Amino acid sequence: MADEQKPAAGWRRALYVVIFEHGTPAGKAFDVALLVVILASVAAVVIESLAGVRLRWGRALLAAEWGFTLLFTVEYVLRLVAVRRPLGYARSFFGIVDLVAVLPTYLSLLVPGAQALLTVRAVRLLRVFRILKLSHFLGEERVLIRALRASLRKIVIFVGAVLVLVLVLGSVMYLIEGPQTGFTSIPISIYWAIVTMTTVGYGDLAPQTVLGRIVASMIMIIGYGIIAVPTGIVTVEMGRASRQRAAGAETRRCPSCGTGEHDEDAAFCKRCGAGLGGPADPSRGDLSLRSG
Repeated sequence: MADEQKPAAGWRRALYVVIFEHGTPAGKAFDVALLVVILASVAAVVIESLAGVRLRWGRALLAAEWGFTLLFTVEYVLRLVAVRRPLGYARSFFGIVDLVAVLPTYLSLLVPGAQALLTVRAVRLLRVFRILKLSHFLGEERVLIRALRASLRKIVIFVGAVLVLVLVLGSVMYLIEGPQTGFTSIPISIYWAIVTMTTVGYGDLAPQTVLGRIVASMIMIIGYGIIAVPTGIVTVEMGRASRQRAAGAETRRCPSCGTGEHDEDAAFCKRCGAGLGGPADPSRGDLSLRSG
C-alpha cells in the first residue's frame, strides 16, 4: 500500500499505521495476530469437514466460523475507513481477497455448504512476505508475475488451438465409436478427448473398435507434446524476466559503498544508508515511498 493512501492526520492516520504499516510495533503485532487468526479460521473449516468431528463439535465450530467471519468483516471495514480512497483499495488484489474471505459464510445462509469456500482465506497468508520483510521472496514474486503476464497471449492462443483440436477429435470419435460404446454425444466425446489428451485416463470411457483405438493412440502421443508447450513458454519468459531483474539490480548500486541488488522501490542503501538516487530517492523530490 503506497503512502499516497495514508490520511494526512487524525485517527484515520493512526488506524492506517496500525493496519497497513508493518514496521511499527503496533502494526507488526496486528499483522502477526491477523496471521494467527487466519490460520485458526482455515483450520476450523478443514476440521469441520470431517464427519466425526462435525457430529461432536459441529455447533462449536459453526460458532467459531461466524466469530471469525464477523472479525474479518470488521477488519475489512476498518481497512476501507483507514485509506484515503476506499474504492482503490477495494479494487486491489488484497482488497478483493479480503472481501471474498468473508462472503462464503453469508452466502451459506442461501446456499448450504458454501462455507467450504472459506479456505480462500489462506490466500491472505501471502501478506507474510511483506510483514516479515522477505524482500528476496518479493523480488521472485515480481519475476513470476512478469513472466506470467508475458506468457498470457501465447498461452491463450495455445489453449484456443487445443480446444479446437479436442472439438474435432471428439467429433471424430463420436462418429467412429457411436452410442453403443458409451460415446453418446459429441460433448461426451469431447470430454473423453480432453481426459485422454491430458493423459489423465479416468477409464470411464474407452474405444472398442480398432479404428477408435488407433485414433486414441494418436491423441495420447499428441498429448505428451501438448503438455510440454505451456511449460516451455513460461520457462522462457521466466528466464527473460530473471535476466531483466538482474540487469536492473546492477543499476541499483549504491554510489557510496557499491552495494547492489536493492529493491526497485528502495530509496536508501541497505548497507550504509546513503541515497540511491533515481525516482524513489526522496532527496530528488519524490516522497512516495512504499509503506511496509
